[in-house]
Amino acid sequence: MSLQEYAAVQQIAKDTVAYLKTVIRAGMHLTEVRRLCEEKMLALGADSFWYYNIGAFVFSGDETAVSLSGRDYKTPDRCLAENDILTVDLSPQRGNIWGDFARTIILENAQVRQNPYEIQNAERRRGLLTEELLHREMRRFVTPETTFSSLCEHMNRVIEAEGFVNLDYRGNLGHSIETARDARIYIEPENGRPLASVRYFTFEPHIALPDSKYGYKHENIYYFADGVLHEL
Repeated sequence: MSLQEYAAVQQIAKDTVAYLKTVIRAGMHLTEVRRLCEEKMLALGADSFWYYNIGAFVFSGDETAVSLSGRDYKTPDRCLAENDILTVDLSPQRGNIWGDFARTIILENAQVRQNPYEIQNAERRRGLLTEELLHREMRRFVTPETTFSSLCEHMNRVIEAEGFVNLDYRGNLGHSIETARDARIYIEPENGRPLASVRYFTFEPHIALPDSKYGYKHENIYYFADGVLHEL
């Protein structure tokens, strides 16, 4: 299972989000959003979905702040509004190789805002830009010797300093990429293993302003090569 094979599966998820941004519209039911994502991933070469057989974990509106296990997930019975917020978390698999990729998408006047700086809603613009800031800070902070717990503690301090809260129901910020779902280890306070002890890991802060109904998510897979962190 080479780096190129992992990159190819992750690219399936990236291409699916790019495709989704071109086809979603106001009035579309979230079951249709999920269907479009899952069919696209299969068409692009995925053969299954590793997260409880859920290819696309989707939420919109005030449910973007919901955090729960895939064991309990059911696609919400709601449609996209002209001015809305949508979070999509994708889990393609090919063989034993996983992809894992999430983005929050903003619709304004029934149009997807591709550039976060162009978002008119100040809170939503701030949410997406803060997610980008958190990924930049994570990349600045980590070394191969950084432990999962120290990354969790540092980034939770940054989230708080930026005025947000961590919404994850387990309080973590990501996990290792494995070949079995239950083998994952997490970016959480009690995990003293170094990041370089796993081949790949996700960073996926799920955040919200304390007094807001809306959550934001941005997930990538990362890995070290010759001591340097890279995005898959």
